[in-house]
Amino acid sequence: VIKCKAAVAWEAGKPLSIEEVEVAPPKAHEVRIKIVATAVCHTDAYTLSGADPEGCFPVILGHEGAGIVESVGEGVTKVKKGDTVIPLYIPQCGECKFCKNPKTNLCQKIRITQGKGVMPDGTSRFTCKGKQIYHFMGTSTFSEYTVVADISVAKIDAAAPLDKVCLLGCGISTGYGAAVNTAKVEPGSTCAVFGLGGVGLAVIMGCRIAGASRIIGIDINKDKYAKAKEFGATECISPQDSKKPIQEVLVEMTDGGVDYSFECIGNVGVMRAALEACHKGWGVSVIVGVAAAGQEISTRPFQLVTGRTWKGTAFGGWKSVNSVPKLVTEYMSKKIKVDEFVTHTLPFDKINEAFELMHSGK
Repeated sequence: VIKCKAAVAWEAGKPLSIEEVEVAPPKAHEVRIKIVATAVCHTDAYTLSGADPEGCFPVILGHEGAGIVESVGEGVTKVKKGDTVIPLYIPQCGECKFCKNPKTNLCQKIRITQGKGVMPDGTSRFTCKGKQIYHFMGTSTFSEYTVVADISVAKIDAAAPLDKVCLLGCGISTGYGAAVNTAKVEPGSTCAVFGLGGVGLAVIMGCRIAGASRIIGIDINKDKYAKAKEFGATECISPQDSKKPIQEVLVEMTDGGVDYSFECIGNVGVMRAALEACHKGWGVSVIVGVAAAGQEISTRPFQLVTGRTWKGTAFGGWKSVNSVPKLVTEYMSKKIKVDEFVTHTLPFDKINEAFELMHSGK
């Protein structure tokens, strides 16, 4: 058993608490990882807020991390002690019907236990002050050591800087893949990206790499426009600058609507606007943002009857174990940006400050 520091969420709506936790050794088909770097994501904040119906407490959150394999349980063959890895919140077992289908990346092998906050055998590897602590998204990267299923880990280039590539565990991969895998943006096309946070910037990057000729960034926070343009946005607009609904503004700006739109916020009203900003006959709108539990989307069916397509994406459609090492290679060869997404680097015990920076849009 390893004793180490972790940021424990004891209950919903309270700040994380830095505690000494005990991390049990990995059982069969499990991997124990020394986490070197982790990022914060709105998904962590959503569960911490108490709004997530799957949220269990007390829990160690975090799902964008990178580290080194400390030990492996019996039967583990894909990674060994000392390997550099990224934990995966969407695993890839290679055996379930989802993994065998090229149309999806949503491996279901450990979905039920992962959603309950436990390892595939139904138990936790974390304890603190004599209490069992739940796992989160199969990763729990807000701990100096974590245990994950062997199908939830990608071995990456040992030369990669872990404080950067940890972002490929969720946000950057999600946005980039939404553009290149889910939407399949084509050269010369016009795109609109709603929400210019990390995921939105990654979508813009994907659209640019795919050859889009016009990329319109949409956000009410104008402080984000300069960064969006760095990533490839050709112009940025705020919905608050017009009395008309934003979809009407976009339809007018683009002679009938955009070829591709992306919702990167998790707001069902914006999801509707993103669909309705698409061009009649061929426009495709991709939902990337995660809406709160129980919310529903709506539009007039005529929007779809007249040739628009509404799609969703999880982790950018990447088959995780196979794709994450390739994404790291693309970063190392400078095909995709990663460093530019990092605005702040804080010591682990300042993790609550990191959440405050995220909530304030900084």
